[in-house]
Amino acid sequence: MQGFELEYNTKIFFGTGILKETMQKIAEYLVGNILIVTTGRSLIKYGYLDKLMGCLKHIETVQQVAVYDSISQNPKLEDVVKAIKLGREIDANLVIGFGGGSALDAAKAAAIGIPKKADIQDMEQYLIFGKEPEKSTLPIVAIPTTAGTGSELSKGAILSSEHYHIKSGIRGAYIIPKIAIVDAEFTWTVPEQITMETGFDVLAHAIESYVAQKANLFSEMLSEKAIEIVGRNLRRLKKNLDDHVAREELCYASMIMGLNLVNVGTCLPHRIQYPIGEYTQTTHAAGLVAVFPAWLECEYEVNSRKIETVFKLLDIKLDNGRIVENFRRFQHELGIDYTLKTLGIESSVVEMLTDQITGNLGNDKLYQGKDILFKIIRNSL
Repeated sequence: MQGFELEYNTKIFFGTGILKETMQKIAEYLVGNILIVTTGRSLIKYGYLDKLMGCLKHIETVQQVAVYDSISQNPKLEDVVKAIKLGREIDANLVIGFGGGSALDAAKAAAIGIPKKADIQDMEQYLIFGKEPEKSTLPIVAIPTTAGTGSELSKGAILSSEHYHIKSGIRGAYIIPKIAIVDAEFTWTVPEQITMETGFDVLAHAIESYVAQKANLFSEMLSEKAIEIVGRNLRRLKKNLDDHVAREELCYASMIMGLNLVNVGTCLPHRIQYPIGEYTQTTHAAGLVAVFPAWLECEYEVNSRKIETVFKLLDIKLDNGRIVENFRRFQHELGIDYTLKTLGIESSVVEMLTDQITGNLGNDKLYQGKDILFKIIRNSL
């Protein structure tokens, strides 16, 4: 039997309508001054931010709370530095990330920079040059409001740099959140397109970690469960966005894939999406949707058994190996059948995008050089 190692440093609270109760349970962590990093707009509209502030107001050990609410769907290092400045002004000793993956990733980066009084050049050392976060990083509480990224459990923060025109990641054990509060109630108001896209991100995590070189017996079990959950419940939500049971199950799938992100990681689609997202200023999930059929077709050549299992779990027929056609039919069923051309990419920039792909490419058995990256992008147009 294959051996493996597991490491989970986050205390997880999972449920529906659990925020108030959970904040009381973690009161020992909520001491002093707190910075909330969030995308803000929809959370303000639906009263979620007020709800969180109300919970903190009743924690006696909390002294001051500040909110930075200008994080975009592709979080920028420049905006993180503004959040860091606000955190320094209140002398924050804890950061709460509240929102989708963008808010959680920005919160992680802010937690690095606040105690170091970091400016843009300091933060570039982490994002551009691969410096790992230090022990001085502030503790992080992550509260996701979408079922998608798994960032509440991962050791990565994906950000863009306007100066370097690059999208990359800060990674390290010290930015793994101390607490994750996964409350499905926050996802009930997520609109259809974002529900489908973020749900596809969960599916991408599940499939990629399933075929990854670091996959093991435990992670494969989690991946198979998540694939089945996503395939079934995205279809249910496409028919009825008010299906709260389906949303709860998607939150669960997203959370367990966060566990896989920590220990197994992802494959080529995530690496390919980063330059695509920066070039097109489209969402992370949209880029994954666009490249996934072509990647699956190539991955089938080196992982046929697992890809066949994926299609079975998703209840997609694999007629005579027509992977791209049948998977795109599934995406069309969900209303997210994008191509790279849909996102604004032309054949003239394929080579340029290929040259910008970095990261742990070797975690994908398929990778033998940049030719395969070029092929996947070209076949995704």
